[in-house]
Amino acid sequence: MPDLWMPGATRLDIGDHQPTDGGPAKAIAHITWDRNATAAKPTDLVPYETLRDYFGRNPAGRAVAPHLLWDVFTGRITQFVPANCRSKSLADKSGGTRTNRAGSVVIQIEALFFPYCRIGNTVHARLIDTPCKGWAELQAWVNSWSVPNTWPMGRPTSFAPSRSESVWEKKAGWYGHSQVPENDHQDPGSWPAFVGAQTTTPTTPAAKPKVSVAHVVAAARKDPPAADGHTTYKTEVLLVEKALKAEGLLPAEYVDGSFGTKTIAAYARWQRSQAGGGYTGADADGVPGTKSLTLLGARHGFQVVA
Repeated sequence: MPDLWMPGATRLDIGDHQPTDGGPAKAIAHITWDRNATAAKPTDLVPYETLRDYFGRNPAGRAVAPHLLWDVFTGRITQFVPANCRSKSLADKSGGTRTNRAGSVVIQIEALFFPYCRIGNTVHARLIDTPCKGWAELQAWVNSWSVPNTWPMGRPTSFAPSRSESVWEKKAGWYGHSQVPENDHQDPGSWPAFVGAQTTTPTTPAAKPKVSVAHVVAAARKDPPAADGHTTYKTEVLLVEKALKAEGLLPAEYVDGSFGTKTIAAYARWQRSQAGGGYTGADADGVPGTKSLTLLGARHGFQVVA
């Protein structure tokens, strides 16, 4: 499955991992726009560290944090939440589309930039006037989550908003903040062109591996009382254990294909979590059920069968 955390990015996990709603995979382009400047009065760029700490450590910043903060001048990137969870950089009005969750992923990127920012003696009027370092790697990682290299409402070239809720609901791809329903922001103003020949949909992904509910239930029954390290349906159990590890519920040393007591305990924690179904009491006994296993598979790239 794709990497939940972008390779090469600094990881500053702010917690509050909540799932998306499913639907067309999307990426949202923002600029931080943390200062107002003009051609006549340019302003020094705000330090990357200031924005990183605001989103990662300040309660007010965490409440509006994106997935990624991207320094377009140096290529530095900090990630605050996993790709398959929602972030909070979009306005989300009650009763409408859940903007921050409206896709299988809704990956939000804040580029460290505002119009007429100054670095040294150089003033940058548009994002595309900057070096845009790290864009190729960022684009590739977002594309690995099945976000196609396309702009359903057109690539942003100005600060003029243009919004269509019907396009938003039906089309996968990249959107500017200025193109998202229920929002009134006008950014990003411009965004770099896609790198390479692929400009439409990504390559059809390989078929998802399958995990049988019956097989992992059998493993959860047979492995704990057996000799240490005993495995039943090892390949399928490994997929479940790797997913539990990615959720932060199972230490790496217990990802061994044996559905032992540590895996049972980790799976029980998954069942009790909101993302895993919010089960309580005997329903969170650490033995997989169809619903909790399907929720885990949806987040970690395997298909659940009977």
